[in-house]
Amino acid sequence: MSPFASFLARRVLFALVLVLLVSSGSMWLVHLAPGDFATQLRGPGVSADAVQRERERLGLDRPLVEQYGQWLVGLVRLDLGTSYRFGRPVNELVGVRAKNTAVLAATALFVATVVGIPLGVIAGSSPAGALVSTIRGVSVLGMSLPPLLTSLLLALFAARTGWFPIGGMTSLRAVDPGLPATLVDIGWHLVLPALALALPVAATLERLLAQSMRETLDEPFILAALARGIPRRRVVWRHALRVAIRPVAGIYGVIVGSLLSGSFAVELVTAWPGLGKLMFDALMSRDVQLVAGCAVVGSLFLACGNLLSDLGLAAADPRLREE
Repeated sequence: MSPFASFLARRVLFALVLVLLVSSGSMWLVHLAPGDFATQLRGPGVSADAVQRERERLGLDRPLVEQYGQWLVGLVRLDLGTSYRFGRPVNELVGVRAKNTAVLAATALFVATVVGIPLGVIAGSSPAGALVSTIRGVSVLGMSLPPLLTSLLLALFAARTGWFPIGGMTSLRAVDPGLPATLVDIGWHLVLPALALALPVAATLERLLAQSMRETLDEPFILAALARGIPRRRVVWRHALRVAIRPVAGIYGVIVGSLLSGSFAVELVTAWPGLGKLMFDALMSRDVQLVAGCAVVGSLFLACGNLLSDLGLAAADPRLREE
Protein backbone atom coordinates (compact mmCIF):
# COMPACT_ATOMS: atom_id res chain seq x y z
CA MET A 1 0.00 0.00 0.00
CA SER A 2 1.33 3.41 -0.97
CA PRO A 3 1.93 6.05 1.73
CA PHE A 4 -0.98 8.14 0.45
CA ALA A 5 -3.35 5.16 0.49
CA SER A 6 -2.23 4.30 4.01
CA PHE A 7 -2.78 7.89 5.12
CA LEU A 8 -6.22 7.98 3.51
CA ALA A 9 -7.20 4.67 5.13
CA ARG A 10 -6.20 5.97 8.58
CA ARG A 11 -8.24 9.12 8.11
CA VAL A 12 -11.29 7.17 6.94
CA LEU A 13 -11.00 4.89 9.96
CA PHE A 14 -10.76 7.93 12.21
CA ALA A 15 -13.86 9.36 10.53
CA LEU A 16 -15.84 6.18 11.19
CA VAL A 17 -14.78 6.12 14.85
CA LEU A 18 -15.66 9.81 15.21
CA VAL A 19 -19.12 9.27 13.69
CA LEU A 20 -19.78 6.32 16.00
CA LEU A 21 -18.65 8.11 19.17
CA VAL A 22 -20.47 11.39 18.49
CA SER A 23 -23.75 9.81 17.39
CA SER A 24 -23.70 7.24 20.19
CA GLY A 25 -22.91 9.90 22.78
CA SER A 26 -25.76 12.13 21.61
CA MET A 27 -28.19 9.23 21.63
CA TRP A 28 -27.25 8.13 25.16
CA LEU A 29 -27.42 11.69 26.50
CA VAL A 30 -30.95 12.16 25.18
CA HIS A 31 -31.95 8.77 26.59
CA LEU A 32 -30.51 9.58 30.03
CA ALA A 33 -32.40 12.87 30.31
CA PRO A 34 -35.74 12.65 32.17
CA GLY A 35 -38.74 11.77 30.02
CA ASP A 36 -38.97 10.75 26.38
CA PHE A 37 -40.91 11.55 23.22
CA ALA A 38 -44.10 9.95 24.49
CA THR A 39 -44.15 12.07 27.64
CA GLN A 40 -44.39 15.16 25.43
CA LEU A 41 -47.89 14.00 24.49
CA ARG A 42 -49.12 14.20 28.06
CA GLY A 43 -51.68 16.94 28.53
CA PRO A 44 -55.40 17.66 28.91
CA GLY A 45 -57.46 14.81 27.48
CA VAL A 46 -54.48 12.43 27.18
CA SER A 47 -54.49 9.63 29.72
CA ALA A 48 -51.46 7.93 31.21
CA ASP A 49 -52.55 4.67 29.51
CA ALA A 50 -52.49 6.36 26.12
CA VAL A 51 -48.98 7.66 26.78
CA GLN A 52 -47.83 4.19 27.86
CA ARG A 53 -49.33 2.60 24.71
CA GLU A 54 -47.45 5.14 22.60
CA ARG A 55 -44.20 4.31 24.41
CA GLU A 56 -44.77 0.62 23.70
CA ARG A 57 -45.57 1.31 20.05
CA LEU A 58 -42.37 3.28 19.57
CA GLY A 59 -40.31 0.77 21.56
CA LEU A 60 -39.34 3.31 24.19
CA ASP A 61 -40.26 0.91 27.00
CA ARG A 62 -37.44 -1.47 26.08
CA PRO A 63 -34.06 -1.38 27.87
CA LEU A 64 -31.66 1.30 26.61
CA VAL A 65 -29.05 -1.29 25.66
CA GLU A 66 -31.56 -3.05 23.44
CA GLN A 67 -32.63 0.20 21.78
CA TYR A 68 -29.00 1.17 21.22
CA GLY A 69 -28.17 -2.23 19.77
CA GLN A 70 -31.06 -2.01 17.31
CA TRP A 71 -29.91 1.47 16.30
CA LEU A 72 -26.35 0.23 15.73
CA VAL A 73 -27.63 -2.54 13.46
CA GLY A 74 -29.53 0.06 11.45
CA LEU A 75 -26.46 2.30 11.31
CA VAL A 76 -24.41 -0.51 9.78
CA ARG A 77 -27.10 -0.82 7.10
CA LEU A 78 -27.06 2.99 6.67
CA ASP A 79 -30.59 3.12 8.06
CA LEU A 80 -30.97 5.84 10.70
CA GLY A 81 -34.48 4.83 11.67
CA THR A 82 -37.73 6.77 11.61
CA SER A 83 -38.39 10.14 13.20
CA TYR A 84 -40.92 9.97 16.04
CA ARG A 85 -42.07 13.54 15.45
CA PHE A 86 -42.34 13.64 11.67
CA GLY A 87 -43.06 9.96 11.01
CA ARG A 88 -40.59 9.96 8.10
CA PRO A 89 -37.24 8.21 7.58
CA VAL A 90 -34.39 10.06 9.28
CA ASN A 91 -32.22 9.53 6.19
CA GLU A 92 -34.68 11.56 4.15
CA LEU A 93 -34.98 14.37 6.70
CA VAL A 94 -31.28 14.83 7.40
CA GLY A 95 -30.40 14.43 3.71
CA VAL A 96 -32.38 17.52 2.70
CA ARG A 97 -31.30 19.59 5.70
CA ALA A 98 -27.64 18.54 5.36
CA LYS A 99 -27.60 19.91 1.80
CA ASN A 100 -28.87 23.26 3.07
CA THR A 101 -26.27 23.37 5.83
CA ALA A 102 -23.54 22.37 3.38
CA VAL A 103 -24.53 25.22 1.05
CA LEU A 104 -24.45 27.68 3.94
CA ALA A 105 -21.13 26.42 5.35
CA ALA A 106 -19.44 26.24 1.93
CA THR A 107 -20.54 29.77 1.06
CA ALA A 108 -19.35 31.09 4.41
CA LEU A 109 -16.00 29.29 4.05
CA PHE A 110 -15.53 30.70 0.54
CA VAL A 111 -16.34 34.25 1.66
CA ALA A 112 -14.08 33.95 4.70
CA THR A 113 -11.19 32.64 2.59
CA VAL A 114 -11.56 35.27 -0.13
CA VAL A 115 -11.68 38.06 2.47
CA GLY A 116 -9.38 36.75 5.21
CA ILE A 117 -6.42 35.51 3.14
CA PRO A 118 -5.74 38.72 1.14
CA LEU A 119 -6.21 40.89 4.23
CA GLY A 120 -3.82 38.66 6.15
CA VAL A 121 -1.18 39.01 3.46
CA ILE A 122 -1.60 42.79 3.34
CA ALA A 123 -1.51 43.19 7.12
CA GLY A 124 1.47 40.88 7.49
CA SER A 125 3.60 42.32 4.70
CA SER A 126 2.85 46.04 4.94
CA PRO A 127 4.60 48.48 7.28
CA ALA A 128 2.73 49.68 10.33
CA GLY A 129 0.24 52.38 9.45
CA ALA A 130 -3.41 53.33 9.26
CA LEU A 131 -4.31 50.49 6.87
CA VAL A 132 -2.71 47.75 8.99
CA SER A 133 -4.22 49.19 12.19
CA THR A 134 -7.66 49.29 10.60
CA ILE A 135 -7.44 45.70 9.38
CA ARG A 136 -6.20 44.55 12.80
CA GLY A 137 -8.95 46.42 14.66
CA VAL A 138 -11.73 45.08 12.42
CA SER A 139 -10.35 41.55 12.77
CA VAL A 140 -10.21 41.76 16.57
CA LEU A 141 -13.81 42.99 16.55
CA GLY A 142 -14.86 40.18 14.22
CA MET A 143 -13.19 37.54 16.38
CA SER A 144 -14.89 38.87 19.51
CA LEU A 145 -18.40 38.62 18.04
CA PRO A 146 -19.90 35.11 18.17
CA PRO A 147 -22.05 34.01 15.19
CA LEU A 148 -25.19 34.29 17.32
CA LEU A 149 -24.61 37.99 18.03
CA THR A 150 -23.46 38.64 14.46
CA SER A 151 -26.61 37.05 13.03
CA LEU A 152 -28.79 39.11 15.41
CA LEU A 153 -27.06 42.34 14.36
CA LEU A 154 -27.38 41.48 10.68
CA ALA A 155 -31.05 40.55 11.13
CA LEU A 156 -31.63 43.92 12.83
CA PHE A 157 -29.84 45.64 9.96
CA ALA A 158 -32.01 43.80 7.41
CA ALA A 159 -35.19 44.67 9.34
CA ARG A 160 -34.29 48.36 9.54
CA THR A 161 -33.15 48.76 5.93
CA GLY A 162 -35.26 46.16 4.11
CA TRP A 163 -32.31 45.40 1.85
CA PHE A 164 -32.18 41.68 2.64
CA PRO A 165 -34.70 39.04 3.71
CA ILE A 166 -34.78 38.60 7.49
CA GLY A 167 -35.11 34.82 7.47
CA GLY A 168 -35.90 31.68 5.56
CA MET A 169 -34.37 30.16 2.46
CA THR A 170 -36.87 31.26 -0.17
CA SER A 171 -39.62 33.81 -0.49
CA LEU A 172 -43.14 32.77 0.41
CA ARG A 173 -44.49 34.02 -2.89
CA ALA A 174 -42.07 33.50 -5.75
CA VAL A 175 -42.76 35.69 -8.75
CA ASP A 176 -41.06 33.34 -11.22
CA PRO A 177 -40.85 29.62 -10.40
CA GLY A 178 -38.06 29.06 -12.93
CA LEU A 179 -34.62 27.78 -11.93
CA PRO A 180 -32.67 31.06 -12.45
CA ALA A 181 -35.14 33.03 -10.36
CA THR A 182 -35.11 30.36 -7.66
CA LEU A 183 -31.32 30.40 -7.45
CA VAL A 184 -31.29 34.19 -7.22
CA ASP A 185 -33.92 34.05 -4.49
CA ILE A 186 -31.94 31.46 -2.50
CA GLY A 187 -28.73 33.46 -2.96
CA TRP A 188 -30.43 36.61 -1.70
CA HIS A 189 -31.62 34.78 1.43
CA LEU A 190 -28.13 33.29 1.84
CA VAL A 191 -26.37 36.63 2.29
CA LEU A 192 -27.15 37.25 5.97
CA PRO A 193 -26.52 33.76 7.42
CA ALA A 194 -23.38 33.31 5.31
CA LEU A 195 -21.97 36.65 6.45
CA ALA A 196 -22.81 35.86 10.08
CA LEU A 197 -20.73 32.69 9.82
CA ALA A 198 -17.99 34.07 7.57
CA LEU A 199 -17.01 37.25 9.42
CA PRO A 200 -15.54 35.61 12.56
CA VAL A 201 -13.76 33.00 10.42
CA ALA A 202 -12.34 35.65 8.08
CA ALA A 203 -11.03 37.58 11.09
CA THR A 204 -9.36 34.44 12.45
CA LEU A 205 -7.73 33.67 9.10
CA GLU A 206 -6.48 37.23 8.78
CA ARG A 207 -4.88 37.30 12.23
CA LEU A 208 -3.26 33.89 11.81
CA LEU A 209 -1.91 34.57 8.33
CA ALA A 210 -0.68 38.06 9.22
CA GLN A 211 1.42 36.66 12.07
CA SER A 212 2.73 33.82 9.92
CA MET A 213 3.53 36.22 7.08
CA ARG A 214 5.58 38.50 9.34
CA GLU A 215 7.60 35.53 10.56
CA THR A 216 8.11 34.20 7.02
CA LEU A 217 9.36 37.52 5.66
CA ASP A 218 12.25 37.33 8.14
CA GLU A 219 13.37 33.95 6.79
CA PRO A 220 16.81 33.87 5.07
CA PHE A 221 15.46 32.64 1.72
CA ILE A 222 13.04 35.60 1.57
CA LEU A 223 15.80 38.07 2.40
CA ALA A 224 18.02 36.45 -0.23
CA ALA A 225 15.27 36.74 -2.86
CA LEU A 226 14.82 40.42 -2.08
CA ALA A 227 18.59 40.94 -2.20
CA ARG A 228 18.68 39.45 -5.72
CA GLY A 229 16.35 42.19 -6.88
CA ILE A 230 13.10 40.21 -7.16
CA PRO A 231 10.18 42.62 -6.75
CA ARG A 232 8.80 42.61 -3.21
CA ARG A 233 5.22 42.12 -4.41
CA ARG A 234 6.24 38.95 -6.26
CA VAL A 235 8.22 37.66 -3.28
CA VAL A 236 5.29 38.24 -0.93
CA TRP A 237 2.50 36.74 -3.05
CA ARG A 238 4.40 33.92 -4.78
CA HIS A 239 7.08 32.79 -2.35
CA ALA A 240 6.29 33.95 1.19
CA LEU A 241 2.58 33.13 0.92
CA ARG A 242 3.29 29.49 0.04
CA VAL A 243 5.18 29.10 3.32
CA ALA A 244 2.98 31.31 5.49
CA ILE A 245 -0.20 29.55 4.39
CA ARG A 246 0.75 26.29 6.13
CA PRO A 247 -0.67 27.16 9.57
CA VAL A 248 -3.90 28.26 7.90
CA ALA A 249 -4.17 25.02 5.95
CA GLY A 250 -3.63 23.08 9.16
CA ILE A 251 -6.66 24.57 10.92
CA TYR A 252 -9.23 24.25 8.14
CA GLY A 253 -10.65 21.18 9.84
CA VAL A 254 -11.17 23.23 13.01
CA ILE A 255 -12.74 25.97 10.91
CA VAL A 256 -15.24 23.51 9.41
CA GLY A 257 -16.12 22.40 12.93
CA SER A 258 -16.63 26.00 14.03
CA LEU A 259 -18.86 26.62 11.01
CA LEU A 260 -21.03 23.65 11.96
CA SER A 261 -21.32 24.72 15.59
CA GLY A 262 -21.89 28.34 14.59
CA SER A 263 -24.52 27.39 12.02
CA PHE A 264 -26.64 25.92 14.84
CA ALA A 265 -27.28 29.40 16.26
CA VAL A 266 -27.32 31.20 12.91
CA GLU A 267 -29.91 28.83 11.47
CA LEU A 268 -32.19 29.42 14.45
CA VAL A 269 -31.95 33.21 14.20
CA THR A 270 -32.30 33.40 10.41
CA ALA A 271 -34.75 30.45 10.10
CA TRP A 272 -32.40 28.79 7.62
CA PRO A 273 -33.77 25.22 7.14
CA GLY A 274 -30.52 23.41 7.85
CA LEU A 275 -29.20 20.65 10.05
CA GLY A 276 -28.81 22.87 13.12
CA LYS A 277 -32.45 23.91 13.15
CA LEU A 278 -33.52 20.31 12.63
CA MET A 279 -31.29 19.22 15.52
CA PHE A 280 -32.86 21.86 17.77
CA ASP A 281 -36.38 20.71 16.89
CA ALA A 282 -35.38 17.09 17.53
CA LEU A 283 -33.93 17.96 20.94
CA MET A 284 -37.00 19.92 21.95
CA SER A 285 -39.29 17.01 21.06
CA ARG A 286 -36.92 14.36 22.48
CA ASP A 287 -36.81 12.62 19.09
CA VAL A 288 -33.89 10.28 19.82
CA GLN A 289 -33.66 8.80 16.32
CA LEU A 290 -33.55 12.22 14.69
CA VAL A 291 -31.01 13.57 17.20
CA ALA A 292 -28.68 10.64 16.50
CA GLY A 293 -29.16 11.04 12.74
CA CYS A 294 -28.25 14.73 12.88
CA ALA A 295 -25.18 13.86 14.97
CA VAL A 296 -24.11 11.27 12.39
CA VAL A 297 -24.24 13.77 9.53
CA GLY A 298 -22.63 16.54 11.60
CA SER A 299 -19.72 14.31 12.59
CA LEU A 300 -19.32 13.27 8.95
CA PHE A 301 -18.97 16.94 8.01
CA LEU A 302 -16.36 17.40 10.74
CA ALA A 303 -14.41 14.31 9.65
CA CYS A 304 -14.43 15.46 6.02
CA GLY A 305 -13.22 18.88 7.13
CA ASN A 306 -10.32 17.31 9.03
CA LEU A 307 -9.42 15.22 5.98
CA LEU A 308 -9.45 18.27 3.71
CA SER A 309 -7.33 20.09 6.26
CA ASP A 310 -4.70 17.32 6.20
CA LEU A 311 -4.71 17.20 2.40
CA GLY A 312 -4.39 20.98 2.19
CA LEU A 313 -1.49 20.97 4.62
CA ALA A 314 0.23 18.24 2.60
CA ALA A 315 -0.31 20.24 -0.60
CA ALA A 316 1.20 23.35 1.00
CA ASP A 317 4.20 21.58 2.57
CA PRO A 318 6.36 19.40 0.25
CA ARG A 319 8.00 17.73 3.26
CA LEU A 320 4.67 16.22 4.30
CA ARG A 321 4.13 14.85 0.78
CA GLU A 322 7.47 13.12 0.93
CA GLU A 323 6.63 11.59 4.30
